[in-house]
Amino acid sequence: MSGLAAVLAGHEGPGIHLWHGAFDAADVRHTVEHAGWGFGYVDGWTRADSRSAFLAAVGETLGFPDYYGQNFDALADCLHDIGAGTDGVVLLWDGWATLARADEKAFSIALSVLGSRVNADRGVPFSVLLRGDGPPVPGIASLD
Repeated sequence: MSGLAAVLAGHEGPGIHLWHGAFDAADVRHTVEHAGWGFGYVDGWTRADSRSAFLAAVGETLGFPDYYGQNFDALADCLHDIGAGTDGVVLLWDGWATLARADEKAFSIALSVLGSRVNADRGVPFSVLLRGDGPPVPGIASLD
């Protein structure tokens, strides 16, 4: 988990990263939470293969409030409020390529919204790990 360890230790800045770690999601959760960070998991293979499914999955895994509107504006608003009481938040998005291939525009907007939170100075780092293979994503570096 060396790439992830670098994020959790602050040696790798917050960001959206491609990651090919073949660890079980439960093991990743344990590692992240043991480091004092919050964790969210989106399974793009089975639950986030469309815009609406992705928005619902992110809201559920990150514990958004009931009033979360499941649109990209609401996602941006709710992302800015996550992470209180933690050293940071990691969102592991398995199977991201499913949405990237099915709805390129929605995937692009999702990355933009997630990137806005990554780059926001909210006092709590936020990183997104895009795990698995998929189409090229310009500007996204690999942790591997």
